[in-house]
Amino acid sequence: MIQHLLPSGLAAPYLVSEWIIRIVMLFFVPTRRTPQAAQAWLLLIFFLPIPGAILYAAIGRPRFPGWRTERFHRLAPFFSEVASRLRAAGAAAEGDEAAALAGRLGALAATQGNAIEFLADYDETIARIVEDVDAAQESIRILIYIFADDETGQQVIDALCRAAARGVACHVLIDAFGSHRWSRHVLKKLNEGGVEARKALPFRLVHRRTRNDMRNHRKLVVIDGRIGYAGSQNIVDKSFRPGIVNRELVARLTGPIVAEMDAVIVGDWYLETEQMLPTAPVPAPAGEALLQLLPSGADYPLEGFETLLVWQLHRAERRVIVTTPYFVPDQDVLGAMRTAVARGIEVDLVVSKIADQKLVSLAQHSYFVDLLHAGVTIWRFPDFLLHAKHVSIDGKLAILGSSNVDLRSFQLNDEVSLLLFDAESIGRLEAIQRASIEQSDRLTPEQWQTRSRIQKLLEGIARLVSPLL
Repeated sequence: MIQHLLPSGLAAPYLVSEWIIRIVMLFFVPTRRTPQAAQAWLLLIFFLPIPGAILYAAIGRPRFPGWRTERFHRLAPFFSEVASRLRAAGAAAEGDEAAALAGRLGALAATQGNAIEFLADYDETIARIVEDVDAAQESIRILIYIFADDETGQQVIDALCRAAARGVACHVLIDAFGSHRWSRHVLKKLNEGGVEARKALPFRLVHRRTRNDMRNHRKLVVIDGRIGYAGSQNIVDKSFRPGIVNRELVARLTGPIVAEMDAVIVGDWYLETEQMLPTAPVPAPAGEALLQLLPSGADYPLEGFETLLVWQLHRAERRVIVTTPYFVPDQDVLGAMRTAVARGIEVDLVVSKIADQKLVSLAQHSYFVDLLHAGVTIWRFPDFLLHAKHVSIDGKLAILGSSNVDLRSFQLNDEVSLLLFDAESIGRLEAIQRASIEQSDRLTPEQWQTRSRIQKLLEGIARLVSPLL
């Protein structure tokens, strides 16, 4: 214990201060976190009162500081105006109850008249983005978690600089944490090339204080206000982590939905700069897809993606397929999945056998026993890191986007999800999911019980700290 290392005159006050912290935080922490997160924080503070209290003061509350909350509230008229323009253009659709809930959660409505193309080839997606950037005439806006200046990133940087040189207004927002390895060089190259590039959520201790664990995890590209890309892919080499190759899924979109994508980027740009970018007219109809954008994050009063997912799990009638690289759920998601299986619903969870984050992987594994016992079918995708994130439910709703099924995506990250409501679009996504399942290995309870006691112990420890990840 630390007090034994202190001079005799300081040991008693130190011990008293530890107990004061324990008692005070016992009343303070549960009022500001979910029960699961509160338990993890209180456990840490009980064993390490002073370091735990300092850490909690730095990152314990899943909310942005007051100045940012006020700035976000100022955007409400802007999103109302976007909704009005969609209605005036005849693009807004009534949708079903899921669309209505998503609209209340994220302030954006279902839109009709869209076209969607699924891109599962990593390099092809980058090539298509570069092609569209090279054809841009008015504006290019990119909001991305990881933007590197490696070979892949340099292709996009060069294309953006070419666009800026011919007079296209280019704006790029990269997450300060996700892109920290490359941000200095990326921003320098972009700004020198005439592209306006900024960090999202930069860490500051004094003026307009922020938190280093809050991240903008969204991945959106909008070109000329007419073409959009949404999904899970970053702008970085697919093998940027040694020995790991990423598999992704991205939607290339045209039609009115692009106006909602543009609105999310404009809103995030304003949150960082207090500058409102001009908005393009609502794009003309381009297809038959019925789509909706659901932004979520700590700015919003409810966990948008999680709220919609849990509700849909409870309403499912036949089959649910969840594909996610990181599965560290809370009790609401676990309970909804178990209840769905108990009601006779087929629930498939597709995860990656390859792990790029050891602690997260251990925490994820700790949930497999409960899921297998409940009757959830777990599929492990081999050889690649299946980084794609998507859900399908009964052929009535599909979700594709940046959000993982984990506590960080639910509570701390800014995320964005694309909701699909038309049967044709959902069917194409389901075909991609079935192909992933066919390539995956089914995990059985018997197989999972063979892992070592040390492995089980490490998983249990990781599960205890998972609310802090």
